Amino acid sequence: MIVDINPSLRLLGTAHISTKSVEAVKQQIAEFKPEIVAVELCKSRYDSLVSGRRLDKEGLLKVIKEGKAPLVLLQSLLAAEQRKLGLDEGQQPGAELLEAVTIAESLDLQVELIDRDIQTTLRRAWRKMKFREKFKIIFSMLGEDEDDIDVDLDEILESRDILSDLMNELKEFSPGAGEVLIDERDAYLAQKIRSIGGNKRILAVVGAGHLNGIEDHLLRRQLPGNMDDLATVPKRSAFAKSIPWLIPLFVFSLFGYLLYQGNSVDLVELFTVWTLANAVLAAIGCIIARGHILAVLTAALASPITSLNPTLAAGWFAGYVQLKVAEPTAEDLQQFLKLESLGSFWSNKAGRVLLVTALTNLGSMMGAWVAAAGLLGGI
Repeated sequence: MIVDINPSLRLLGTAHISTKSVEAVKQQIAEFKPEIVAVELCKSRYDSLVSGRRLDKEGLLKVIKEGKAPLVLLQSLLAAEQRKLGLDEGQQPGAELLEAVTIAESLDLQVELIDRDIQTTLRRAWRKMKFREKFKIIFSMLGEDEDDIDVDLDEILESRDILSDLMNELKEFSPGAGEVLIDERDAYLAQKIRSIGGNKRILAVVGAGHLNGIEDHLLRRQLPGNMDDLATVPKRSAFAKSIPWLIPLFVFSLFGYLLYQGNSVDLVELFTVWTLANAVLAAIGCIIARGHILAVLTAALASPITSLNPTLAAGWFAGYVQLKVAEPTAEDLQQFLKLESLGSFWSNKAGRVLLVTALTNLGSMMGAWVAAAGLLGGI
């Protein structure tokens, strides 16, 4: 699918999982003879494609320390869903983008990466999604894939109406995620394309789903949105930042009050409620992730303590122990970003480390709320 914005700017809409899209890239570079090839990639996605989508141990440890396990899992799950279609076509997602870069570099053409950083996009999407939308997406990804739908990629690429319908379905499913993944990125991609303008001929290779939006933005005199705003994660409000501290504040205040009153029996009872609720639910989360017994014990021991300190997380400790006692092999790390299904995350040691981190944190969070409710009921 091709759109000529002007004689010097052509948009090529592709399916990231289509063999014909790879051929279309070769054909358009040969026919249009661009001086600049712009591709819908950010630096991290580009590095991932060029390096064969590999992860190393240092990168895995960094993900754990920075609390990015849920984001990496979400990104990998989305890629796995896309890859199911791509494997039927004999292509991995992003093959045509990598082909565009490879050809451009072989011809000494300028290459421009025009997409927003994937981590920024995921964080913005997560922030803008409502609570029920998050659960809808999680349950849809955890659901069974028995009713596979045959997708005619050629028909989709040839019909902009079908593409519009697909985009609208996403927005209906999750308006918050749709705004970030589609509308915001349309505006961001359009602004990046315009920023590399000048008098040079540009071929922009983008996902066909973004073609309508980018075209509309580029044909306007004034692009909506601010590039700096779109490239940053919105800061949380003061109230949102205070929420993680509410439970520790409540617990310390309650224990302080009981100590002041000299009621040692209630103090022991409430301490037991807090410890057990945190330890049990964090351990359950780690067990669901099929963590090593030492990781489960770490989750149980760490949760009652880390729940009182929002700057720490039980999952970080459990994930680190899992990484050390069941260390992923080089093959595990190489295959992680190529996993094809949810079940593969449990069988792959690198994926299991991330699941241990994320599910332990989830269990610990639930444990803190259950414990707080128990303490409140025991007053």
